[in-house]
Amino acid sequence: MTTRTPAMRRYFRVHLALTALYLALVLLASLFVPDDAAPTPMVIAFALLPGFVVLGWIWNMGRLLVEMQDEYLRMLEVRKMLWASAITLSICGGWGLVELFASVPRLPVFYVFPIWCVGLAVGQVINRFTVGDGGCA
Repeated sequence: MTTRTPAMRRYFRVHLALTALYLALVLLASLFVPDDAAPTPMVIAFALLPGFVVLGWIWNMGRLLVEMQDEYLRMLEVRKMLWASAITLSICGGWGLVELFASVPRLPVFYVFPIWCVGLAVGQVINRFTVGDGGCA
């Protein structure tokens, strides 16, 4: 899909701004929170701030779906999100059961959203091979 539509231009502009904010917040937290810090309210606040940016990314994706005029391209984006959700839930749920029954390393919760983002890329590849079009991004 082309980025010439106003919805896509807005999506990419907001996405890039949120990405810059996320990186800045993680950098600030890394600079001001020492390793193995006690869970004080300030430490918890520094740690949670980048999570609000993740909410912003998801809100931006939802806004793109609402603003997209082309139903076919919207369907491709929804398919990518469904594949990402299916991959994330199966990895996290499956590994959670392995953790329950075996002595294996725990999957840190931090990795759930990155797994979902990788799932978006997998969904785009699946779209390309099944319907011949990868979608917007």
